[in-house]
Amino acid sequence: MTEKTFKIAGPMFDRRGALRLMGASAAVFGAGSGGRFAMASEGDDIIRSHGYSFFGDLKYPKDFPHFDYVNPNAPKGGEITLSTRGSFDGFNRWAWRGNPETSSGIVGEAMFGEMPWGGGLPADSITDSYCLIAREVEYPKDKTWCVFHMRDDVVFRDGSPVRAQDAAFTHNLFLEQGIRSFARSVKERIEAVEVVDDHTLRYKFVDGISRRSLVSQVGGTPIFSEKWYAETGERLDEPSVMSPMASGPYQVGDYEFNRYVVYERNPNYWGWDHPANIGRHNFDRVRIEYFSDATAEFEAFKAGVYTFRSEGSTKRWSTGYDFPGVERGDVIKEALPDGTAPNNSGVIFNTTKAPLDNRTVRHALSLAFNFEWTRESLQYDLTTQINSFVQGQEWEAKGVPEGAELALLQSLGDVVPPEMLSEPAVMAHTSNASTPVDRRNKRTALRLLAEAGWQVNDAGKLVDENGQQMSLDFLVISSWDDTRLASIETYVKTLENWGIQVKADKVDSAQGQQRFLDKAYDLIHTRILSFSAAGTGLRQLFGSETAVVSSYNPSALRSPMVDAIIDAALGTSSREEEVVALTALDRALRYERVIVPGGFVPENWVAYYNMYERPAELPPLAVGVLDFWWLNEEKQQALKASGALR
Repeated sequence: MTEKTFKIAGPMFDRRGALRLMGASAAVFGAGSGGRFAMASEGDDIIRSHGYSFFGDLKYPKDFPHFDYVNPNAPKGGEITLSTRGSFDGFNRWAWRGNPETSSGIVGEAMFGEMPWGGGLPADSITDSYCLIAREVEYPKDKTWCVFHMRDDVVFRDGSPVRAQDAAFTHNLFLEQGIRSFARSVKERIEAVEVVDDHTLRYKFVDGISRRSLVSQVGGTPIFSEKWYAETGERLDEPSVMSPMASGPYQVGDYEFNRYVVYERNPNYWGWDHPANIGRHNFDRVRIEYFSDATAEFEAFKAGVYTFRSEGSTKRWSTGYDFPGVERGDVIKEALPDGTAPNNSGVIFNTTKAPLDNRTVRHALSLAFNFEWTRESLQYDLTTQINSFVQGQEWEAKGVPEGAELALLQSLGDVVPPEMLSEPAVMAHTSNASTPVDRRNKRTALRLLAEAGWQVNDAGKLVDENGQQMSLDFLVISSWDDTRLASIETYVKTLENWGIQVKADKVDSAQGQQRFLDKAYDLIHTRILSFSAAGTGLRQLFGSETAVVSSYNPSALRSPMVDAIIDAALGTSSREEEVVALTALDRALRYERVIVPGGFVPENWVAYYNMYERPAELPPLAVGVLDFWWLNEEKQQALKASGALR
């Protein structure tokens, strides 16, 4: 199992597949661009609601008091301390350069609510969004436009009011200075934005396109202060030690670069009594400690330097939690249920680089990975093989396509290879667990490589027709955990056994981040996000138009078949049709063989000092430690009195 050890800069997705507006574009649509929009007349078929679901089936009614899974009486106060590895040089999460602090985007809020520390809101529904800065959202059934009616009591952390003008300014700011991979998507989808009055903002969408996630998309754009940017001269695309002026429940407090940061309650936060916030944001302070390597990080947890840990190492989970704090009950070790599909971690091929632009070569090289040996030798038999991009979900492709899925694939014509229609979905290969190099898989791989023009010469080198040895550059980050590094080392040695030259020198997290963004690698061990709904964000994950620049498409996949399926998914009109299209997408992605899938743990592994509490029933889509857990101060004092905590 792998751990997140360096930040992937770029736009953020919600679980509906919508991509929040965080792109860059040369085109700027100012407030009032294209003339004023006419407001809806009494006779129009208009929906006005406290939330949004594309299918119109919101779980929570207008007067809901709080989300079902929270404790509305959760006590407020205290501090929770977590950890991360790497470094940071500022707090502008949206800068294209530099190395911003991991959680610095939490200061922002949008028309619709989200979990600021990561995850969709609510955590018990895939399809719903609920108004936060907006009081209501209004749109016609054909979703050609939407209007946000904003609350009049929302203020930035400096106490100044949040206005529709600020929202329009932020929209344009992302277009001018935001992440470049979203530029084309914005221009193709959002025709204009208009400030109707101080608390009313209207978006007009381009005609003739899918409206699948446009309302969610614009509703998820964070809102920053226009006045603050004018006064400070800050830019969204430049690194900065300043945090953008926003309205969220937390703000940057104390920090020391590359050592720690403290996020503290915003004293001017407007929304404590909002139904979407009841039972949430319970800690006064969230402290994040930075470490240079995994060993120092874990030793610090054992010493109580930080107090909550999400465990990603099978080795540590199996052998590391035998220290006195666990034995005394001062530290709780717990496996929590996980209702989401695992992110697809493994070795990913950069398909823009030859010879990895050849699917047959990718298939062959994937056979060098021995999951069974890795699981037994490095992962303590605790992982499960990943086969699907949406493992364990209803829309996981299984067997040969049938019924509605087959009909969909057939309707796409020649972009779908004939074998896709008649063969089972691609599954991960099996290997001999007793040795890292599986001879059967090696023979198959060398045959496939020969078909692609690669042969082993008399010197044992895999060469092309010109005698040039296959050479691959593997991007490896020095702060990755030992298990991950050992897995990579084993894979590299197998490739070398086959006669391939592999450069796998370790780099620091800052250099690795830049190379990741520039796609300056042939291979990388990272993750591809899973998906649960059809949204325009699918094009950022898997589409051809932004493949080279999208930070969420590490394989730079450019597949006409995948593009066509995404288009079909965006055109569905029911959840049933959507599931069919997502199943076809999973099948197509597996056919393209852009990743050598690793393993996953179908649970959330956490360890924490016995002073944190949570609702008895967790929602299926989030652990939510920073969202709806809380501190028991009596337990904290008992830990301090016993010497378990400083």
